[in-house]
Amino acid sequence: MFFKRLISGIILLILAFIAVYKGGYTLLSSLFLISMIGLREFYKAVKVTGAMEKLGYFLGIGYYLLLVFAVSDKYVFLASVLSMMLFMLLYVFSFPKYKTGEMMAAYFGILYVPGMLSFLFFTRQLEAGLYVVWLIFISSWMSDTCAYCVGVLIGKHPMAPTLSPKKSIEGAIGGIVGSALTGGIYGAWVTKYMGAKGGIVSMFAFIGAIGSIMSQVGDLTASGIKREHKLKDYGNLIPGHGGILDRFDSVIVTAPIIYFLASFIS
Repeated sequence: MFFKRLISGIILLILAFIAVYKGGYTLLSSLFLISMIGLREFYKAVKVTGAMEKLGYFLGIGYYLLLVFAVSDKYVFLASVLSMMLFMLLYVFSFPKYKTGEMMAAYFGILYVPGMLSFLFFTRQLEAGLYVVWLIFISSWMSDTCAYCVGVLIGKHPMAPTLSPKKSIEGAIGGIVGSALTGGIYGAWVTKYMGAKGGIVSMFAFIGAIGSIMSQVGDLTASGIKREHKLKDYGNLIPGHGGILDRFDSVIVTAPIIYFLASFIS
């Protein structure tokens, strides 16, 4: 199991590096594919079916087509409002076929997977996006690794005992510190070898720390959804890791906050 998880993780990392490095339509098409698979996993988990499910896929496809022809984060809000209106129309004109909870779950899925994940693309499109975008993965995957290691070594106080009994406060702090340190080291590398301006080290360390907090929130949210619906994993697409949402749960939530922080600080 360990080697299966390691190999699939390495392959996933290589594919992610290629897509993010190239950016543009390569990254956008990759995010589209990941979003559609992740949205399917989410709908299956929360039992969104029928026309609500089909409308969700339609809106997810439409959203990425919108990004192809009009690349701007301002369209995220417009798309979210339009999506809500369409779900409301379907709910009203098919009443009482669908319950309120199913409508809201279908809408949440659109914002949660395609919407939030698209901020990885928006971050890559920033002026220094080629360098900033890697903070999303540093804040997500390094935070997870450091939190696990510290939790195993010295973790004693449960952070969310009902939601995720194995996660500790010490591990959470370790994830934040580890992510901040990695972000700072990465910032030092960017400053030295890429000729970046001063202040990058502290800025990247700060972004790494905040990103780690949101990464852990994303991880716990995904765990909560699985626990509520009595699931072990969202899928089995990635050997040793589970489904797309099992691997990208923290990236989904981290991407928007990294984008906003980078845009604001710059």
